Amino acid sequence: MADAPQIPDEAEVRARWGAFAWSDESREKRNAILARYPAGREQSASIPLLDLAQRQVGAETQTQGWLPVPVIEYVAREIGVPYMRVYEVATFYTMFNLAPVGRYHVQVCGTTPCMLRGSDDVLAACKNKGLVKGKTTPDGLFTLTEVECMGNCASAPMVQINDDNFEDLDYDRTVTIIEALARGEQPKAGTQEPGRHTVEPLGGPTSLVAMMSENHDYRPEWGA
Repeated sequence: MADAPQIPDEAEVRARWGAFAWSDESREKRNAILARYPAGREQSASIPLLDLAQRQVGAETQTQGWLPVPVIEYVAREIGVPYMRVYEVATFYTMFNLAPVGRYHVQVCGTTPCMLRGSDDVLAACKNKGLVKGKTTPDGLFTLTEVECMGNCASAPMVQINDDNFEDLDYDRTVTIIEALARGEQPKAGTQEPGRHTVEPLGGPTSLVAMMSENHDYRPEWGA
């Protein structure tokens, strides 16, 4: 797994983010989020508000975003709970970045199904394009992290890059995606296997094939 994130000096962070406040766009979203929860249950908004704050930081820094401590404190004040209650959430979920990341956060799944299907080749492709696990490239474009299962085992190996999943990868497909992002392009998300659209079996279905064209009732055939 990746090394612990290198969090910037606290004085530097507070100088940059101590005056954090919602932008006009974020405030509208913040109001809509809080409206989902009854009075006294504002703490339930911790996750969506942290996500909103991380995205605002990302927009302001042209990166995928992260959560400086003053920003976490701001979210805690917004929902009226001690800072530690929100910090616990931010440190528990890997969707939240506690240190700066690049414009593209490349999260490679290294759990057993992806490993057996070639995640080592995916990591090798990342390495050969200059990405180092736990680090951000000097141009600020890419941060590489190895993560645990993200639920795409049927189309392993896969990576998540910002909000998109890229599946059925190999060395060359990974290189193609990284190079496209570096050029400012948006490669096709999802499976990279030609002819495959989601996670249907390669070569077509082998069971319940009548369901491909109609809502077929198998019960008479099964004696039900």
